[in-house]
Amino acid sequence: MNARRDRIVAVVPAAGLGKRFGQERNKSLYELSGKPLIIWVLEALEAVPEITEIIPVLKGDDLKTGAGLIENSGISKIKKIAPGGKERQDSVYNGLKMLEDNTSIVIVHDGARPFAGSDLIRRAITELEGFDGVVAGVPVKDTIKQARTGKTKEQGATSRDIIVQKTLERGTLWAIQTPQVFYFKKLREAHKKARSENYYATDDAALIEKYGGKVKIIEGSFGNIKITTPEDIAIAEALIKASTRC
Repeated sequence: MNARRDRIVAVVPAAGLGKRFGQERNKSLYELSGKPLIIWVLEALEAVPEITEIIPVLKGDDLKTGAGLIENSGISKIKKIAPGGKERQDSVYNGLKMLEDNTSIVIVHDGARPFAGSDLIRRAITELEGFDGVVAGVPVKDTIKQARTGKTKEQGATSRDIIVQKTLERGTLWAIQTPQVFYFKKLREAHKKARSENYYATDDAALIEKYGGKVKIIEGSFGNIKITTPEDIAIAEALIKASTRC
């Protein structure tokens, strides 16, 4: 596949409530080093020549504000903004519904990941051939334990105790990020099937996997962080300062 000849569209879900972020405003509008988080993300995608269009997905209450920010940013690849849904999966589906049938490839990238570089995004596009999806990820550093909430008094546990069931093999585990890249028609079909079955997953790759697709992991970056809590802002600011010193 020659990615340069394909219509490649990026869908950017940024309509989450951000409960763990602890702010009244949508975290995608939070200013990071003087620039809204969503603009950092959109500019990163704008810089990738292969991407022909970008469709942000924003909360209904943020559509007007978001449109103003985008207009002032000078980003040229955004022609329309999709309204968010109840869950992230619904928001992505709303974005997919705005894509034209001649779209070949769709990139889904979190509206809270401002540091995905052009090289990573382009590599994800290139690696798609022969697979149904490509996701960025990093090897897990910590020991991961599978656990459950304790309920049986016979075991001396209360309902608030968290009980280890087993320790997972760290060498086989990856922390998955975005960008995630798919053939548009396959991703749209997977979303439609999931909606008909009322099935929800935590990322789009899981939908492809559920319906028999083959997904490849490429190594991302530990700097490709997702802004989830206020502590992540401090990390992001430090990353920006470090990059400006280079």
